[in-house]
Amino acid sequence: MQREFHTLKTVPPCIVFIAFSTLFMMATNAKSIKSQLHDYRVVELATGLEHPWSFAFLPEGGILITERVGRVRLFKNNKLDPKALGGVPEVIDGGQGGLLDIVLHPQFNNNRQLYLSYVSGGDTGANTKVSRFDFDQRTNSLKNRYKIFDAVPKVFGGRHFGGRMTFDRLGYLFISTGDRGEMHRAQDVNDHSGSIIRVHDDGRTPHENPIFQTLGTRTAIFSFGHRNPQGMALHPKTGVVWTHEHGARGGDEINIIRMGRNYGWPVITHGINYDGSPIGVGKAKPGMEQPLYFWVPSIAPSGMTFYIGDKFSKWQNSLFIGSLKNEMLVRLEIKEESILKEERLLQNEVGRIRDVREGPDGFIYIITDEPDGRLIRLEPET
Repeated sequence: MQREFHTLKTVPPCIVFIAFSTLFMMATNAKSIKSQLHDYRVVELATGLEHPWSFAFLPEGGILITERVGRVRLFKNNKLDPKALGGVPEVIDGGQGGLLDIVLHPQFNNNRQLYLSYVSGGDTGANTKVSRFDFDQRTNSLKNRYKIFDAVPKVFGGRHFGGRMTFDRLGYLFISTGDRGEMHRAQDVNDHSGSIIRVHDDGRTPHENPIFQTLGTRTAIFSFGHRNPQGMALHPKTGVVWTHEHGARGGDEINIIRMGRNYGWPVITHGINYDGSPIGVGKAKPGMEQPLYFWVPSIAPSGMTFYIGDKFSKWQNSLFIGSLKNEMLVRLEIKEESILKEERLLQNEVGRIRDVREGPDGFIYIITDEPDGRLIRLEPET
């Protein structure tokens, strides 16, 4: 099939600012809330999203939002398009599976490429897959699907798919996979499950990938020993990937991802089984990484973003994380690679927070994981 090529121009930053400033002026339904450092408004932008999972900001204005059932929706000009984008691949929507993350290529302005992670099936079950697409703005559709990564082996079951993605400063794509509910798989380097994956933007495995240069290993693996990472972000100063992952009963973790490291699951953990029994050998073991931060009891974290904007000046150098279990937004004050303080926002105010992002306008955006999910923006009280 012949590929379509279109002449595209880079969108100037001023156009992005104008587009999102217009969106800001049109917003309504604001609710004011106080916090330790900022009083802020909760502005509802859109409703009617069916279990939204992630979102990405288009440079020309607008937000692409994934719904777990297998749709990508466009929010633009202060309204949610009732028609989903065309060209979205078929996904397995069941349990925790479905259509998951969306990220734009670092050179999206020029190549119009974006990436979707989703649960894909086969004869032996299902696992996490990532594909690249060309976004056709004229038809609001995805074209030229290209496979980037397909986790193996595939097994049956509806738990722990991971699915978060981010690009680093060198242009590598990082992808998280979960242990698929079979904890021992996270320690098997011949199994993609329970790992952080690193590939080139076209899916090739970097020659620099770590210790996995021996036969009988999956060379795309960058780190292993993870349970179910559903948050991933790039530290704005160091350029290092940070993740968080779900523990069992307690033991949710934040980790700084280092090449070739073993993050311990299920040999070590700060949590216990749901029936109260211990997991592994305890909380520590030589050769296995300790989390930078952990929660006991669990908060069920999902989504994360470092805040570097100027709209919330007192929230700069903060890490924001959504919580499903406690229906809140966690703000962590950070200094370099240390976490100094935790503040809990929006508790029981908006619902289960699935993802959080800083917008191009410097405001904070969240989506809620509900059958009637919402897109919400936080704005400072002036």
